[in-house]
Amino acid sequence: MTNEPQPNTWAHNIFAITLFVEDLEACKQFYAKIFDLPVNYEDPNSAVFKFGNTLVNLLKISEANELIEPATVASQHAGSRVIYTIQVEDVDKMCIQLLEQGITLLNGPMDRPWGIRTASFCDPSGHIWEIAK
Repeated sequence: MTNEPQPNTWAHNIFAITLFVEDLEACKQFYAKIFDLPVNYEDPNSAVFKFGNTLVNLLKISEANELIEPATVASQHAGSRVIYTIQVEDVDKMCIQLLEQGITLLNGPMDRPWGIRTASFCDPSGHIWEIAK
């Protein structure tokens, strides 16, 4: 996690990430509470939160096929394939805050062999979020 110059590429940043969710209302409440963010945009099928310059779109899983066909939508029980990491100042302090809010940690806080301290937790649809320092 350095501040090295980016290579000359068209892919300068991630504009938006869409997460498929089974229960939009539960996920919307989770993101508003746990990440302390307002809803940036919403309609009957989605709710969008802004993490810095990146939009995280929570989309009802029933609407996902239209976006990814001919690929298929996996269930939340199919297993994890991604992790979203947020850099924090103090992983241990953030873990205490998460636990106080009723979040169950998947792991951590722990020191990783590659030199960072992390902890992970899931949103209501099973998406894994990691905090790191």
